[in-house]
Amino acid sequence: MKLEEKIKAVALRKRGKSYKEILKQVAVSKASLSIWLRDIELTSKQKDKLYTRLRQRNAYKGAKANQRKRIEKTKLIIKNARKEAKLFFRSPLFLSGLMLYWAEGTKRGEQINFCNSDPQMIKFMMKWFREICKIPETKFRIKLYIHQLHCRKEIEKYWSIITRIPLSQFQKTYIKPTSLKHRKNILYDGTCAIRINDKDLFRKMKGWKLGVLKQFRI
Repeated sequence: MKLEEKIKAVALRKRGKSYKEILKQVAVSKASLSIWLRDIELTSKQKDKLYTRLRQRNAYKGAKANQRKRIEKTKLIIKNARKEAKLFFRSPLFLSGLMLYWAEGTKRGEQINFCNSDPQMIKFMMKWFREICKIPETKFRIKLYIHQLHCRKEIEKYWSIITRIPLSQFQKTYIKPTSLKHRKNILYDGTCAIRINDKDLFRKMKGWKLGVLKQFRI
């Protein structure tokens, strides 16, 4: 029986299989396999293939390990935020901002993006992000969306004053073309999007929402 296993193992090795792959097909110890195959020299091409497969396997294992860490970290952030929501529950600013983001903000891709054309609404959400979420000023990004008819030189400066964010942190303004020749709403100043690149905050807001729902017994 051992001879048959050795013959099979040698044949697999000569085909360029790794020890791990051979052990799946031959029921022997790794020590026995090492003795049987120690004199078999792989070709350069076979070694390259084995090395490539090993790198791919290690990369996959690393990616899965990072994925597990990310999932565990996300669960912990959400769990802690649910508890935190109970402490913030009586804060009008906390509840109002959370509800507004829940209604109007982006909920996919762990991207924080709140978009509105009402300057008072934008002011309020900037206050919420600053005081409740404790966002550093350097992390804010502003994106404007403006119809071509409403585009004017001072529009970005206007929103810079509203948000208290310097123009250096503004992303390129999107100007939507139109076939109209006259402005229908002379008071329209475009739409302002507040953007923050912070996945942990996105997860925290999810936990806050769950915590608030629990307080309302929903």
